[in-house]
Formats: sequence, structure tokens, C-alpha cells
Amino acid sequence: MSYQSIFHPELFKGQTIIVTGGGSGIGRCTAHELAALGARVALVGRKIEKVEAVKAEIMEDGGIASAHSCDIREEESVKATVKTIIEEHGGLNGLVNNAGGQFPSPLAGINQKGWETVVRTNLTGGFLVAREAYTQALAKTGGAIVNIVADMWGGMPGMGHSGAARAGMVNFTQTAAVEWGTSGVRVNAVAPGWIASSGMDNYPTHMKEWIRGLADHVPIKRMGTESEISAAICFLLSPGAAYISGDCLRIDGAASQGTRMWPLPKAKNNEPFNGFHRAVTPKVLSED
Repeated sequence: MSYQSIFHPELFKGQTIIVTGGGSGIGRCTAHELAALGARVALVGRKIEKVEAVKAEIMEDGGIASAHSCDIREEESVKATVKTIIEEHGGLNGLVNNAGGQFPSPLAGINQKGWETVVRTNLTGGFLVAREAYTQALAKTGGAIVNIVADMWGGMPGMGHSGAARAGMVNFTQTAAVEWGTSGVRVNAVAPGWIASSGMDNYPTHMKEWIRGLADHVPIKRMGTESEISAAICFLLSPGAAYISGDCLRIDGAASQGTRMWPLPKAKNNEPFNGFHRAVTPKVLSED
């Protein structure tokens, strides 16, 4: 089998696109779709064994990929990694700023180290990778950047550190779109809602029941798939989005739109899109 993308199979032929956090979840899925559409994908992650495994999958499927270990929170590491990717692939055309992470905690329980760690991962790291992609390559050739944020509108109770960082990333997206637009660089963001992805298995056991009930709070009464996020990312990277910049696309089944006040009846006529042939259902959603 191969990735069943809705886009033309040579959409990104000859292009090099970086995917941070490419070793799992949405990043892994997006890397597969980009490779299936002809891109040379540079997978970036802290754990080299994870990105190497995805590289092997992509190459087995007939795609082109490279694997790079990098802590995006460290400026010199980011500079060196982007430089290596450009040298290895002969240029750079796009960036999917996907790497991130957080831990559940109410605000009162977050110490300074925990707060700063999450902000460095979800805001500072994304800034560093985008800045280096721009200064080392895209400022000269043009290109597109897609930042992955989160559904933090109305606050993000239980993960306030991540919500603050993601909100900052949306503002960074808007600012970069203005400052870098005259270089032919478009910068957008995607805000996934509740997506059935491997990251759900990283949360503590006591959150399992809550995770399984999330679909009940979505108007279309289901979680999203990794493929549904990847499709939006690919569109924003594509020529079809040539006049879209500085925007943030929410992909959450309307979960962020007033559902606390409006009763949700049983859903119908709602089939998910899942083109990822290597997708794996999170354990938390498959357990009885």
C-alpha cells in the first residue's frame, strides 16, 4: 500500500521540506504524505532512533528522506542542523514546525522549570527553526512555513503553559508573515483539535477515561485523524495557498465553537478521512 493523498502525486517533486517532530504522530504522518507527493523530507527529532525508523518507512515506500537529531531548544544545534539539511539536499523549500510537548498540570502546580521547559519547546524552539530556515535559505528563494499549534482559544485549563506558548506561536506566525512576506515566504499555522494520535498514549493512566470521552464534546462526534491534519498542512505548503499567509486554520470539528452552550444531538453523515496506510490507533482508544 501507499499513502492515499487527495493531492497530485508530484505536487512537491524536487522540493526539500523539513518536518520537526517527524518521529511520531502528526509529524510522522505528514512526512509520509509529503514524501508520497515527491518531496525530499528532512526528519528532525531529539531521538535519532525515532526519526531513523520513519526514514526507513518512507524509503521502503519509495520516498526520499533523511534523519537528523536536534534539540530545537538549543540555538547552535538548530543552526547546525538546518545548515546540514540544506547542504545535504541542495536547498530548502518549506518547513513544518511540528515538534512540541507538554505535561498535564493546573497552573498552581507548575514550577518555573516546568513552565520554561514547555515554553522553550513549543515557542522558542519553533521560532529558532523558522528563523534559521528563513535566514539560511527561504529569504533568498521564497517558500512556505506551517507552524503546528493547538486549540487554546478560551484558555487551556490543565495545560496553561502549553496554551500560552501556542498562543505566542500564533502571534509569531502573524508577525513572520508580515516581515518575511516580501521575500516570498508565506507563514501560516494549523491548530489541531483532538486528534487520534500516538501522543494520547503519553498521558497518565488517570486521564484515559477523559480522553475516551473527548469525542462527545465535538459537534461531529468523533476525533480527527492524523491524515486530516496532514492534508491541511500540505495544502498550506502548496501553490494553491499562494495568497494565504499569516492565518491559523483550526482543525477541530468545530469543538472550539460554543459547544458548552449548545446541546449536541447524535451525529450522522460523518466519515473520517484517513489516507495514511501506516496509521496506528492509539492504545488508549483501542483498549476496552
